[in-house]
Parts: sequence; structure tokens; C-alpha cells
Amino acid sequence: MPSVATTLSSEIIGLPAKPLAGLVWAVRFYPDGSSEELDVNQPIPDHDGWLWLHFNLVDIRACQFLGSTPCLPPPARKLLIAADEHQQLHRSDTCIYGVLVDLVCGLDGATEEIGLLHFAMTEMLLVSARRRSLNAVEASRQALRKDLKVTTPAALLEVIMEQMIESVDHYAEGLASQLDRFEERILADDMSIDRQVIGRVRRMTVRLHRQLVTLRSLIHRFERDIDPSSQPALGLAAGKLGQRLDWLDTEIIALRDRSHLLQEEITVKTAEQTNRNLQVLATVTTIFLPASLIAGIFGMNVELPLDQKSGFVWGIAILIAAAAVVYWLLKRSGILGR
Repeated sequence: MPSVATTLSSEIIGLPAKPLAGLVWAVRFYPDGSSEELDVNQPIPDHDGWLWLHFNLVDIRACQFLGSTPCLPPPARKLLIAADEHQQLHRSDTCIYGVLVDLVCGLDGATEEIGLLHFAMTEMLLVSARRRSLNAVEASRQALRKDLKVTTPAALLEVIMEQMIESVDHYAEGLASQLDRFEERILADDMSIDRQVIGRVRRMTVRLHRQLVTLRSLIHRFERDIDPSSQPALGLAAGKLGQRLDWLDTEIIALRDRSHLLQEEITVKTAEQTNRNLQVLATVTTIFLPASLIAGIFGMNVELPLDQKSGFVWGIAILIAAAAVVYWLLKRSGILGR
């Protein structure tokens, strides 16, 4: 009788003499939790243990294979290749499948873009798929290369979700550092801050909060509705993940509120600066308003009583006197001291 892993490998490969199309990497796990990366350019060999297969959904051949593989139930196959942008977590008698969010992985690590991880998990197999490189999946792969031992597909899925939480937490720390610098500059009345940067921080925290709320709801519902004793191999540590998500969402909410308050404070300080400028402009205009009136009167093409050689001097003297009187009145009324 063939082993479970041998039967599983034959079902997954379909054509054993050919490699799997669109496969990004394949990892085989042994009973002791150790792992080994397989050559994706070669057919997957039969061996004891279980598999993690990670596919690139941009490759249409990968979508065709995942949509027809017999080792997963039809709803799981459909969701693996679906263009669905909503987080989901489902469970059948033999499989857990769904869609999770993760930060897109760039050359320098996690970026501010959000990607989707599609997955389906049985007792002997974890199939994951994505359209863009994801940070948590790559971090989990690197952890396995550093001899992280994982005994079940459910434990590997927990590792991936922990890495998702860690990546968001690390990204949130960077956002908090940006807000700290902005706050210091605002308190120092340095208004040379790019308001679009704070707006981008707030927009990112709103997006993260929206995704974390959904993921928290899925995890808590999964914990409430599933009996872990029914299929221990498919059980997730939902309570632990839920607690970490609750804490992380609280942190994101705090960053969102901070960015909102900083935006309001910048708006208030900008309005105050504008009001001060308008007050100076209004004061100068008021001071020279009588002078402008007198200059306009003397500029009239009619005969004036100062039509003599010293008329220009008298005109200038009247202008200065009028401005001085207005200035004295503004000073006495306290307007200039406000």
C-alpha cells in the first residue's frame, strides 16, 4: 500500500514527469518538523511528509492547474484562483481555505501596498498563491531556511499569519516615528511640513485598520464556531492570533487618531498664521488709508489752496500727519497689541 505522501504527490502532480507550472517554491516537511526546499523545475518526488506549494497566479497555467487539482474541494479550488479582494476564512470537513491580506514585498522589504494571499490547507498539504510578492510569505520562507521546525500545515499557516502581524507591526512603528518627528516640528512652530505626508500616513492607518477589523472578525468567528477537537490537524491557535490582532488594531487606531490630530493642529496653526498676516495687512492698509485719500484729493485736476512752491512739502506733511494720527488711534484702542 503506498504511503499517504506518495498518494498525495501523485494526485497533485497529475503528470509526474513534468514540473508544476507557475510554482514559485515547494517545501517538503518531515515528521520531525524539519523542511527541505525542492527544485521547482523538477517533478515533485514522492516521499514521506507533507508539502507547502506556493504558486504565482499571474501564470495562467498555475490557475488552470489549481482550478482542476483533485486533492482540494471545489470551493477551495475556486477561491484559490478567484480575483477576490475581500478577506475570507472557510472550513470544510477536510480543508481550511480563504484569502488573507499582507503587505507587498519590495526590494527593501515591506511596502505600503496591500496584497492578497490565497490559501487552501489539508492535513498533508498547504497550497498558497498570490499575484504580487508578499512580505509575510517570504519571511516565513526565510525562517524555514534558518531551521524553523513546523510539524503541521496548520502550524505553518499560523507562522505565516504571525509574520503578517509582525510586518504590519514593524510598518506601524515606522509610521509612529514619522508622526513623532512631525509632532516635534509642529510644537516648535515649524510649519514647513508637507501636509500630504501626514495625509498619506492617516490614509494608510485607515486602510490597515479596515483590514485588521475584518481579519479580527474572521479569526474570532473561526474560534467561536469551530470545535478544535473535531480535527486537531486542522486546528488554528485562533485565540492567540485574535489577541495579537486586537493589540495591533489598537495601536493602528492610536496612530490614526494621532495623524488626525496633527492634521487638525497644522490646520489651526496655518489659520493662525494667515490671520496674523491678514491683521498686519489690514493694519497697514488702515494706516495709509487717510494718506491715500489725501493723495487722491491732491491729485485732482482742480485748483487747490496749496497751489504754491511749498505745496508739495505741505502735502507730504499732511499725509504723514494723517498716517500718524491713525496709527495713534489704533495703538490707543489696543488693536495693534492683539
